[in-house]
Amino acid sequence: MSAKYVLISRFPLKTNTDKTLFSSLNNSDSKKYFFSDEQGINELLELRAFSSIADIESQEGELEEAFKTFAKVLAGDVRRELVKYVEAPIDSTNDLPATEYVQLRHVEVPAENYSQYRQWRDETIFNVVRDNKDKIVSFGAYHSLISGQPGVMFISAFNGNKEAYKEAFTNERYQTIIQQAGDNYITGGNEGLYTRFYRSISGC
Repeated sequence: MSAKYVLISRFPLKTNTDKTLFSSLNNSDSKKYFFSDEQGINELLELRAFSSIADIESQEGELEEAFKTFAKVLAGDVRRELVKYVEAPIDSTNDLPATEYVQLRHVEVPAENYSQYRQWRDETIFNVVRDNKDKIVSFGAYHSLISGQPGVMFISAFNGNKEAYKEAFTNERYQTIIQQAGDNYITGGNEGLYTRFYRSISGC
């Protein structure tokens, strides 16, 4: 089952950073690493799973040390946010995705519309996910608990053909859903809605 809490860390990397510098990083059940698979975005993504907020304290030193370890290749500071599990139309069998790809899908929803949004997404976005379970390994819905960029975070995991996966979220059916969301459930300006693909370090 998906972890109750996920700490998402983004390490912005300098242009042309040699990825072999990260060969010492190892994926585990509670920690996964991915490189951005988006053109123009050079970034290392780290996902850490926690069953309670208290568990984060034991890794405080390690989180601080990462900034020093990668200082020479970082283009900026580490960006972190803690998100809490809400629900999943396709739940993961693991705490974190163990797939070749993940996609982070973020949307900031007006607080007064959040309950209505939850029902709406179950009947729209989640139906698209369920209808494409042959392409999606897991799809978990989280909500920011501690974040400078608050909102809903979907963590979608899949293997294989990225274009085949993307079709379900770019076709006419989904464009209609996005239009509905924009009219009712998206706030926060340009940062209120974004999607990003990442590929596991084990697949690079």
